[in-house]
Amino acid sequence: MTQQHPLKSGFDAYSTAMDVIAGVNLSGKVAIVTGGHSNLGLEAARVLAGAGAHVIVPTRSEAGAVQAKETIPGVETATMDLMDPASIDAFAEDFLSTGRSLDILLNSAGIMATPLARDASGNEAQLSTNHLGHFRLTSRLWPALVAAKGARVVSVSSRGHQIAGIDFDDVNFDRRDYDKWVAYGQSKTANVLFAVALDERGAQHGVRAYSLHPGSVLGPLARHLTDEEIDLVRGASRFRRSDRSPRQGHEVDGAGRIHPGLVRFQSAAARHRGRLLRE
Repeated sequence: MTQQHPLKSGFDAYSTAMDVIAGVNLSGKVAIVTGGHSNLGLEAARVLAGAGAHVIVPTRSEAGAVQAKETIPGVETATMDLMDPASIDAFAEDFLSTGRSLDILLNSAGIMATPLARDASGNEAQLSTNHLGHFRLTSRLWPALVAAKGARVVSVSSRGHQIAGIDFDDVNFDRRDYDKWVAYGQSKTANVLFAVALDERGAQHGVRAYSLHPGSVLGPLARHLTDEEIDLVRGASRFRRSDRSPRQGHEVDGAGRIHPGLVRFQSAAARHRGRLLRE
């Protein structure tokens, strides 16, 4: 494992996305932001567009598309469901057909601590949404990422990866009892491992990958939590100084795309490297 060192970037836990992106011109760049219609993803998309990037936000619903268009000037929206492989393929094929390269892919959409649900293939919903869908999307968009000659892929993980590694013998809770937090932690570990493995494979093609913990930015992510659980999460966040607004949370993933001194994020979860989940 590579030893981590401070970047000495001048930013801290209270910096915002605008602080990081100040003076950066993204004109001519194309960015796809999953989850770009809400909370952290919406702030990311808004700031990228403000810096000149052409931003595309895939959403499951018309309501999400409307929200993105009302907030982000010039945003392009399209339909995509991360739990539906055919939907992902159709979105990627439509994008590739335009001949555009892809400079930034921000895999920001996610769900947390949900009741047990499965996609059409039987995959547990948090793993399906948070990891498998983004894995497939990145794979399908690979030609456009390589064509950018310097693309970055950012996977939004969470310190929640510390809750659980990946149970490769029962990844979908077919035999073990379902635990919504273990399932969430497993999906966030998968995000980190994906970034580590993608960076190793992509560097020779000019594609670099990063993963991050944006701080505790709850918002709609907490819709399946009880009031007691929300209080517990916020209490732990304050203790660790990681309770953040969407603008502050986007400072971390914004740095993942534009900060020139960024080194690859390595997590304790990297002990699993080499066993990255594949479809």
